[in-house]
Amino acid sequence: METTSSKNTSVLLQLSALSQYIFPLGNFIFPTLIWSIKKHESKFVDENGKQAINFQLSLLMYSLVLGIIALPIFIYTLFSDVSFKMVNDGDWVLEELSAGRITGLVIIGAVAAFIFLLLKVAEFFLIIYAAVKNSNGENYKYPLTINFIK
Repeated sequence: METTSSKNTSVLLQLSALSQYIFPLGNFIFPTLIWSIKKHESKFVDENGKQAINFQLSLLMYSLVLGIIALPIFIYTLFSDVSFKMVNDGDWVLEELSAGRITGLVIIGAVAAFIFLLLKVAEFFLIIYAAVKNSNGENYKYPLTINFIK
């Protein structure tokens, strides 16, 4: 049976990942800070802290992969038929910029961007669900998590 203190600490640790909406990289900084301070006091906090940090690191890795897929495709498609022309006063002007071509590459990029949005929505709800499980004294193992910290 877990103590109320360890349950509350674990819930705070889980919910601190939502600080990413206020502070950049708050989803890494605050859970890591809470976990590193409290991991020696409770095995429950230690296990759930590792899960929360591993989940955030996994999502970062998935997001980077999706960004590596989507960003170059969008940039290439947008600027592939564009010519730049210098006008008399030294300014550059874009000519023939249009979005008239939808190719297979654009569809792949759009799918990658859509998967990224789904990951962010799933992340929000999984964090809330993990916090509820921890408040009930249950360990929660996030899905699709790579165990960086064992």
